[in-house]
Amino acid sequence: MIPGKSKWYFEPITPDLLHGVSIRKTLYTGATRYQAVEVLESGAFGRMLVLDGKTQSAELDEFVYHEGLVHPALLTHPRPESVFIGGGGEGATAREVLRHPGVRQVAMVDLDSEVVDLCRQWLPQHHQGAFEDPRLRLHVADARAYLEQTAEHYDVMVLDLPDPLEGGPAYQLYTEEFYRLVRTRLRPGGVMVTQSGPASVVNCREVFTAIHNTLERVFPVVAPYAVHMMSFGETWGFNVASLAPDPRTLVAREIDLRLAQDGVSGLRFYDGTTHLGLFAIPRFLRDALSAEDRAITLEHPLFVF
Repeated sequence: MIPGKSKWYFEPITPDLLHGVSIRKTLYTGATRYQAVEVLESGAFGRMLVLDGKTQSAELDEFVYHEGLVHPALLTHPRPESVFIGGGGEGATAREVLRHPGVRQVAMVDLDSEVVDLCRQWLPQHHQGAFEDPRLRLHVADARAYLEQTAEHYDVMVLDLPDPLEGGPAYQLYTEEFYRLVRTRLRPGGVMVTQSGPASVVNCREVFTAIHNTLERVFPVVAPYAVHMMSFGETWGFNVASLAPDPRTLVAREIDLRLAQDGVSGLRFYDGTTHLGLFAIPRFLRDALSAEDRAITLEHPLFVF
């Protein structure tokens, strides 16, 4: 134990690997109807949101995750005006979407209103007032049921959902059936992106490669990428899926010009150079993706550790 640091939070990365951070204060601990919730004040990362024992985001580096999740998809679409967000209870995903002045309406659908309320109270640096933006409409609902019932269609759909834990609220939203539903709600030329679980050398085959393989059954273009998240203790994966445009065809100068012309400001992680690096994934990931033959379905779901 490090001298002067008496309280620690440890999170398993794999059954053989732990990630730890010192805790200065527990701001909230409890349980909603759907999941256990903790808001912690950590020594290294500031305030952290933990759901069902898994870190969702931390104050220090959440911008890496949320900018990395949102902007590659929005820049892939030539003119995104209508955006759907599944999950994203912290409000940081909405914050990044709303940086784009051309976005006229955002439908955010989150199942757990208690988590949203806790984030609004305890994580103001995450949402930064996004919930007050008149372009945002918050719907408390299951994302699948909402998409089945709505007549709306979207230019971009961002899935910032909890990990597919066994018995958790979101595992059905990583299936081929759900991705086919998402496709029906995209406008022509539409783009979707989903967080896709850990993508490090020790656990990239946990769900990341299977999510990618499942999406390839549904969309003609699927582009995997990853960012390093220090607060997660590992690299985290994403997949952009599209009906036409491919984010890997964009060049750095084009992205920087678009961001400037669209009036997108305040970014700390994402720009044209970063975009190119995101999709230059290492060989072990490319090999793992090529070797993957699993598809996630309602009949054969897949769960993270």
